[in-house]
Amino acid sequence: MKQETFTTFKFSIVTLALFAVVACSKDKTGKQIDKELYDLANTSEGFVWFKYSDAYLPQSSGSGHNFPKLRTRFNAVAAQMLDSVGKIQTGITFPEGALIVKELVNDDNSLARYAVLLKDSESKFADAQGWVWGYINTDESIAISAVEKGQDCISCHQQSENIDYVLMNKFFP
Repeated sequence: MKQETFTTFKFSIVTLALFAVVACSKDKTGKQIDKELYDLANTSEGFVWFKYSDAYLPQSSGSGHNFPKLRTRFNAVAAQMLDSVGKIQTGITFPEGALIVKELVNDDNSLARYAVLLKDSESKFADAQGWVWGYINTDESIAISAVEKGQDCISCHQQSENIDYVLMNKFFP
């Protein structure tokens, strides 16, 4: 009887360990990565605004975003790439963990959508430069999933004067 209990105990421990490994796997689904990007974008604590200002900027002539206003913020990792006036340093490449959130805003200043860039080269959803792209409405519905690897966005973000796909300096000098 003791041997049977010990065998059951070992089986339970092995099962729990296997479950923990599977649950902690980095092999996220599209829904999981989109939700993660939404959660990251939905908080503003610890972020720095482009040009150190949270003022809304008008849609630029080169923008593919159909919203009249925007503002862009950088997490602490990405903010290290800003210069003394809060613009992106020329010629840099953002480091792993950099998060850039563009808030797309309606005429009434209501937040409508997040355009998100997360530098995570290890993600299966990253593009060739290591960015995971998200385009997510404030109600958590997905406008363009990270699964697409930015394919609807990259052509615009490759414009001349981009800095690691970011165009803020070009359109808001």
